[in-house]
Amino acid sequence: MDAVFVRAERFNVLIDTLGTPEQCRMALDLLDEKEAKTRPLMVVNSHMDWDHFWGNAAIAGRAPIIAHAATLDRLRDPSTQQVLKDKTSKDSRFGNVEIIGPDITFSSSMTLNGGDLTLELIHTPGHTPDHIAIWIPELRICLAVDAVEYPIPEVWSRSASDLHLIRSSLQKIRDLDARLVIPAHGRTWSPSTVDANLAYFEALADRVGTLSEDQLADGQLGSASGFRFEDFVAIPDGMPSETVTFYRNCHETNLGATVHAHLETVKSA
Repeated sequence: MDAVFVRAERFNVLIDTLGTPEQCRMALDLLDEKEAKTRPLMVVNSHMDWDHFWGNAAIAGRAPIIAHAATLDRLRDPSTQQVLKDKTSKDSRFGNVEIIGPDITFSSSMTLNGGDLTLELIHTPGHTPDHIAIWIPELRICLAVDAVEYPIPEVWSRSASDLHLIRSSLQKIRDLDARLVIPAHGRTWSPSTVDANLAYFEALADRVGTLSEDQLADGQLGSASGFRFEDFVAIPDGMPSETVTFYRNCHETNLGATVHAHLETVKSA
């Protein structure tokens, strides 16, 4: 997980606050003290996944926190507090986490005019309902956060609508024609990652489209030859086994969403 600091003429912007207040304070301590005093700080939560906003308590009261309006629905969901309880029970570093929501929300897009730099906050749902990417046109840099990921992103659910949203968001990011596309995970900045993500979802759709109804109903489809994670994406050299397992699970969700999307298409034909 990563946070990004952007220095503009009129203000500083922190994109995401990491997974704990302590991590966020460590990130802020990296800033030059004079720098921190000469420009006001603004914070953008890209989305309300724990590793991107649980550090908000380190910011609350000292800087405005901006997020998409759909974050409010996620914050009201009991599962948000349950995730915190579960993680705290397993790891003491989450004991100081307090769920702090945004101060400012928007529904479609929002522009922060920093003088020399513009930060366009673009709604890019699909990975989560509230996800936003940040486009800096003067630099032609897109901070894609989790909408783009190496080796693959994960769709929010196995529904056809969420699959449509993540593919549309990827296309929206590709249409920016960015010089650099920087996701939060994967240690890459190449725009080719967007193309690779789109190609992955297209390959999933093409392969699922060859199956019979009985084959589509197979609950173990993701383990079948030709439909496994590694049949679509080369596993990066040196990737830890637990990380491979994580992306296998992402693939299972993506495959399930693709199956549902195909079945809906067949029924409507």
